[in-house]
Amino acid sequence: MDQKRQVGLEAALRVEDGQVVGLGTGSTAHYFIKGLGDRIKEEELDILGIPTSYQSFFLAQECGIPVTTLDEHQVDLAVDGADEVDPQLNLIKGGGGAHTREKMVDYDAKTFLVIVDESKLVERLGKFPVPVEVLPLAYRVVKDHLLSIGGIPNLRMAQMKDGPFISDNNNFILDVQFTSLPDPAQLEMELNNIPGVLENGIFTGAVDEVLIGSSREVKSLKR
Repeated sequence: MDQKRQVGLEAALRVEDGQVVGLGTGSTAHYFIKGLGDRIKEEELDILGIPTSYQSFFLAQECGIPVTTLDEHQVDLAVDGADEVDPQLNLIKGGGGAHTREKMVDYDAKTFLVIVDESKLVERLGKFPVPVEVLPLAYRVVKDHLLSIGGIPNLRMAQMKDGPFISDNNNFILDVQFTSLPDPAQLEMELNNIPGVLENGIFTGAVDEVLIGSSREVKSLKR
């Protein structure tokens, strides 16, 4: 079985009747949402989902998962993927450009469960660039600031259309490469203190458990 599908379906089994569930975004979260939809049909689970993107919203509708909002409910369990996971369970997320909404949902959750395949495990964060969501009018200011602190920012370009990628919040994404991330928590705060930055893709101190799809079985890392 594909490792992403394997771990996504395993996570779907963790959802309990009556829970409000954060629905992550990305290829691994896709399998989780599909698996959760199957459980609703087969077991008549009474759950509500809070999508982290339009992508997960439309998929939830397709799978028969009732949706709600953060204004109406706190999240019991958030399930989401990651682009990198270090041994301290810090993450880089945002390859799909949804990290702002993902962070809102994931950080609100009573339990935050991350689902990845083995390729996403790293000894230190930083091989994957840090996505930074930026208000369009602040693009130059933020870019200059990132350069001044040692980052190499690249404006993410759209696929299948000319011009920059536009987030679900109507903003730009700068993918910022750093030579190293010795203190992810400090950098997470520092990036968010730049005027014009909405949110960045470093997630620290929030993950409760990571499920890892492997060639043999699903492994678990806990805080």
